[in-house]
Amino acid sequence: MADVDAHSLPLDPASADALAAEHLEYALVDNDGAGFDAFLSAVTRGFLDGEPTSEQVEDSRTSLRPRRLTGVFDRGAIHRDVPVGTVDSWVSELTSEPGRTVPMWAISGVTVAPTHRRRGIARAMLTGELRTAAAAGFALAGLTVSEATIYGRWGFGPAVFTSDLSVDTRRVQWSGRRPQGRLDFLHQDELPDRLAALHERTRRLRPGEAAGWPGLWRRMSGLRPGEDDGRKVRAVAYRRADEPDGIMVYSVAEKGDDGSRQELTIRALFAADDDAYAALWRFAIEHDLVGTVVASLQPADSALRWMLTDHRAVRETRTDHHWLRILDVPAALAIRSYAAPLDLALRVEDPLGFAEGTWRVTIDGDGTASAMPSDEAPDVTLDASALASILLGGVRPDALATAGAIHGDAAGVAALTRAFAPAVTPVLSIWY
Repeated sequence: MADVDAHSLPLDPASADALAAEHLEYALVDNDGAGFDAFLSAVTRGFLDGEPTSEQVEDSRTSLRPRRLTGVFDRGAIHRDVPVGTVDSWVSELTSEPGRTVPMWAISGVTVAPTHRRRGIARAMLTGELRTAAAAGFALAGLTVSEATIYGRWGFGPAVFTSDLSVDTRRVQWSGRRPQGRLDFLHQDELPDRLAALHERTRRLRPGEAAGWPGLWRRMSGLRPGEDDGRKVRAVAYRRADEPDGIMVYSVAEKGDDGSRQELTIRALFAADDDAYAALWRFAIEHDLVGTVVASLQPADSALRWMLTDHRAVRETRTDHHWLRILDVPAALAIRSYAAPLDLALRVEDPLGFAEGTWRVTIDGDGTASAMPSDEAPDVTLDASALASILLGGVRPDALATAGAIHGDAAGVAALTRAFAPAVTPVLSIWY
C-alpha cells in the first residue's frame, strides 16, 4: 500500500452517482493543469483565507503535487469552473507504536461552499474517499479537523489529543533537568531541510504522529509566500554532536505597552530525547523580555509543568487533534502491540459497513492481536468511531463506557481497558 500512487486511483462511482442526482459533477483536478487555480481559490474561501496570489498558487501547486485533488462542480453556476466542494488525499504513514509505522490514507482540504450546503456534497466526498481507500487496501484513514462535530457521522473518532500551553514566565523559575549539550541559532533558509530531517526521527518515537512534507516545513519556517511576519521567525537547535537532537521554531510579538512582557509563540518543537525537550523549553521560559510563552500541539501528558517551580503558571487547554477511521478491523487491530492478554467477542457497529460485524478478538501473551469474524453474542459493543478512538490508547475504553459509547459487562470493559493501555501517550505534532 505504501507504493500506491494516489493519482492512479479512480473516482468512486457511488459518490459520482449521488452527486449527479443533485446535478453536480464529481471530478479529479490536475495539479499541473489550469483548474488548479480555481481549486485553490475554493479551498482558501472554505477556510476563510484571502484569495491566493500567483506566487502563493505556484507554491501550493508544488506542495500539493503528491496529492489527489477532487472537486465537486456546479456547471450551472456563474463561475462553473470553481468547485463548490473540495477534498485532497494522499498516502501517508502513521506511527502506531514507538518504532513502527503503517500506511494511512490521509485526507485534508475538505470544504463545501456555503451556497451549496444540504446537498450531500460532504457526505459524497468523505464516503468516496473511504471507499477509495478501502478498495486500495488501507486499514486506516486519518485527518486533522477544524471542527469537532462533523466527522463522527462518517465513523472517524478522535484518537489523539494534544494540549495548548500558556506559561506566565514571570511566576516561574526553571527546576527541571539541565542538559549539557549546546544551543545554536539556525538560519531561516536552512530550516525546512533541518526540520524535515529531525521530524523523520522524532515522528517514529510516539504513536499518532504522521509524515510531513516540504510545504509544511516551509510554512513552519515562515518562508511561504505571503507569510505574515515571516521575517520574525527564528529557530534554535539543541545538539550534543553534529546533528541537532531538537529544534524549536518561534516568534516574539509585543503585547501591550510593557516591552519586558512580550509573548513568545512556539511554532514547532521537535525533540528526539528528554534532554533536547528540556533544553529548548528552558530557552523559551528564560528568554529575555518575554512574559508569556505559548505553544500548541504539545503532548497531552507534557512534562513541562514538572520542570517549573509553579505549576499554576501553566494554563493548559486539551483538545482533540488526530481523527482516525477504521476500514479493516483485523488489519487495524494488528498495527500495534498491547499491554495485556484479551479474549472476547467485540461487536462493531458501522452504518457505512467497513468495520461492521462481531469479531473474536484475541491478544496473546506477547501483545499480538488477531480478530476473526464471529457469530457469538458480543461481550462488548461499540461503534466504529469509538473503536478508532481507543485504537492507539489515547482514549480509555472505560471512559467511553461511562459516557455510554461502549456497552458491555464490567469485566469485558475492564479487560479491554487493560489491553489497550498505551506504552507511550499518543501525540501528533503537526497539522495535515
